[in-house]
Amino acid sequence: MDIVMSRVTAAQIAKICHNVNKAYCESQNDFSQSDWADAPEWQKSSAINGVKFHLENDVSPEMSHENWLKQKLEEGWVFGKEKNSELKTHPCIKRYDELPKFQRAKDSLFKAVVDSFKEGTV
Repeated sequence: MDIVMSRVTAAQIAKICHNVNKAYCESQNDFSQSDWADAPEWQKSSAINGVKFHLENDVSPEMSHENWLKQKLEEGWVFGKEKNSELKTHPCIKRYDELPKFQRAKDSLFKAVVDSFKEGTV
């Protein structure tokens, strides 16, 4: 069930978060992110779950990453130098304080986007 905030669903917010993340990655010469329409379902589901976590809680970027990490570990993902959905490897399977600044910035952007949809937030 989608959470509705100001007539915007968690899935719609997740799409915006995904697009912001894609744009940020591309600004850093990382063109590995697909368009939302082409993103695999596991990736969309992960983004939607992250949005719901933010909407239901007062979340820091670190907490956001820890929630994402918990979900990935429960799904059987492990650390790997490259993201590979078939092998379920991801270079961000580590503590927040071990992430490069580039990756931590993505958690801050995610939080900012979701928070902009919270009631009372401009």
